[in-house]
Amino acid sequence: MTEEAPKPHKRRVRYLGKNPRRFDQKYKELDPAKYAGDVAHIIAKGLTPAGTHRPICVKEILEVLRPAPGAVCLDATLGYGGHAKELLARILPGGKLFAVDVDPLELPKTEARLRALGYGEKVLIVRKMNFAGIAALAPEAGGGFDCVLADLGVSSMQLDNPERGFTYKAEGPLDLRLNPERGRPAAELLRSVSAAALEKILFEYADEPYARIIALAVKDSPLPIRTTAELAAAVRSGLKKADGKLEEDVVKKSLQRTFMALRIAVNEELSVLDRFLEILPWCLRPGGRAAILSFHSGEDRRVKKAFLRGEAAGVYSSVAASPIRPSSEERHSNPRSACAKLRWAIRSDQQN
Repeated sequence: MTEEAPKPHKRRVRYLGKNPRRFDQKYKELDPAKYAGDVAHIIAKGLTPAGTHRPICVKEILEVLRPAPGAVCLDATLGYGGHAKELLARILPGGKLFAVDVDPLELPKTEARLRALGYGEKVLIVRKMNFAGIAALAPEAGGGFDCVLADLGVSSMQLDNPERGFTYKAEGPLDLRLNPERGRPAAELLRSVSAAALEKILFEYADEPYARIIALAVKDSPLPIRTTAELAAAVRSGLKKADGKLEEDVVKKSLQRTFMALRIAVNEELSVLDRFLEILPWCLRPGGRAAILSFHSGEDRRVKKAFLRGEAAGVYSSVAASPIRPSSEERHSNPRSACAKLRWAIRSDQQN
């Protein structure tokens, strides 16, 4: 019997400087189980470790939803699973959590993490699906849910990974799809849309004040824009030509809004949200509670109006009079929470 040759030692990727800059070089952040102390230090500095996500407004959401043992709940946007983990801890014994997400890359990772904590298939039911189709889950949930949570923000692990094309800060394919298996990437959208249509996307989806300037700069690009860096360069060039005195912070804000607007367009996020809001009350049990966390004005306006319409029609017994914002402590420790708005609604006790 021959002995197997020892496997050669694989050295970690080397990088210039004291700290790694590229996503794939952040080996400590990408392995939090092994480097828990380093990850805790990163979080303490108000940063989100690469490949992870910090759930927002956890305390406020739990106060709104009031999950209790035996409750049947739905996390309509599972993401990294931070909110789901807190809900699961409160609905046992006897409860169930349905959790859905459209991202085929992150969903298996999140499910594996939650399964490793001991949550089996009878307690945690995971589905890869769009939250606009949650009515299909209602029969399996016994006719409806006691509480429903929807966090409309993009997860940090999607934003930070250059391969997903969500960030202007690193070179990557200009994709922006939450589900890379469906639809067309942002690069293809830019090739097919007119300057006027692109201006409308930027203004309506992101309130971009330089929408026309950016749209013309993008469409005037001599070569098709295929990467995040190429789009960022076109936006910067257009803004600088229009006003050479623009401060860098202003340019960065426009870059953020441009990428956000294209992401919303590529994923048809607002029309999907409208369908979700329309079906939501009919998926709640009498007295059931819903909480929706939004991150820009277009989303928040839709949530607010849908809840008010439901209250006027008697479908909801009460709704949030004003949005709940993250605490000053949370905004300081997690700057990505700064623009979040939380609204809630309670289903009427009577079935209409």
